[in-house]
Amino acid sequence: MAVGVRLMQKVSSTRTFAKVAPHFIPAMDRAVHRLTRGKVMLSAQMLPGLILTVRGAKSGLPRVTPLACIPEPDGTWLLIGSNFGREGHPAWTGNLLKSPEAEVSWRGETILVRAELLSGEERETAWRTALGFWPPYATYQARVEREIRLFRLTRR
Repeated sequence: MAVGVRLMQKVSSTRTFAKVAPHFIPAMDRAVHRLTRGKVMLSAQMLPGLILTVRGAKSGLPRVTPLACIPEPDGTWLLIGSNFGREGHPAWTGNLLKSPEAEVSWRGETILVRAELLSGEERETAWRTALGFWPPYATYQARVEREIRLFRLTRR
């Protein structure tokens, strides 16, 4: 494993990162994504990422969120609602629960998707995949009492 990836995993597991990252990483990703017409996300240089657009659960307005993802061999994506190991589920997970029909921007392509909240054995398998992909997810889960939500996005 590259030294840079190990260092980023260590840094991303800290409480300081959890406090600071949600304020600058999404804004940076949105700006670069817009400037490159959907082809680049800065955080995707470390982890694969997509831009999720889903209807707000309360407002009904489109909500645009850059997210790390795990692309699966069958063309689906796993999304992990870790919220950087902070209390409370991230808003985008509540939006997907209320409106599972969404769209993603993936490598410059806009794709209509349907989200499924994973549970049971399917969730356990996906969680093992997530931990193999980005071990700091275990630290995030250990810091919070809630079960981190995992979603699978499927093209529609």
